[in-house]
Amino acid sequence: MSIRVLLVDDQPLLRLGFRMILSTQPDMDVVGEAGDGVQAVAMAAALAPDVVLMDVRMPVADGIEATRGIVGSGSAARILVLTTFDLDEYVWAALRAGASGFLLKDVQPADLTGAIRSVAAGDAVVAPRVTRRLIDAFAGHLPDPAGEVSEAERLLEGLTVREREVLVEVARGRSNLEVAAVLSLSEATVKTHVGRLLMKLGLRDRVQVVVFAYEAGVVRRGGS
Repeated sequence: MSIRVLLVDDQPLLRLGFRMILSTQPDMDVVGEAGDGVQAVAMAAALAPDVVLMDVRMPVADGIEATRGIVGSGSAARILVLTTFDLDEYVWAALRAGASGFLLKDVQPADLTGAIRSVAAGDAVVAPRVTRRLIDAFAGHLPDPAGEVSEAERLLEGLTVREREVLVEVARGRSNLEVAAVLSLSEATVKTHVGRLLMKLGLRDRVQVVVFAYEAGVVRRGGS
């Protein structure tokens, strides 16, 4: 079964380039193209893609608004944000809006197709350490919505001691294998705990776990 991909970028030549790359993959199918965020939200609802490649800076509505709209609609589509710079403040905002990760626009074809497959399978493509770098750079400059921290604290109360320990280690940028070593657990057990964190906190993926931990103050910038 093919992975259904929606391309969103205001530059037709870039969309063409991505389409050409994906057309060589037997397990991928480009189901549509959108040139702005409003079109993206409408087409995501109409076409039900598995993955949306989302540009950030677009006319009418940017990629952040579109990401928020797609996620808020309850769509199962996973969103990969496309950016020119790896420390773009818009990327951080998109992650907070519900994106599953980000790619640079000059991504190599093999990395692009690999990222799409990973996201379609439910994984996040942004390495935790890269996410932490984004958070360290921008978390202090973006105000949280009113009441968000108190809600985070309420959710934290529902975690077990072990789940909070796993949360902290994930937020520090550690892989499941590294968390297992630190906490003297098996990798499978850590994976189970991460899955429970996602369920209890109402999060989509590992990237969102890291974002939540920083916003809730479980891990501070530059330390624990």
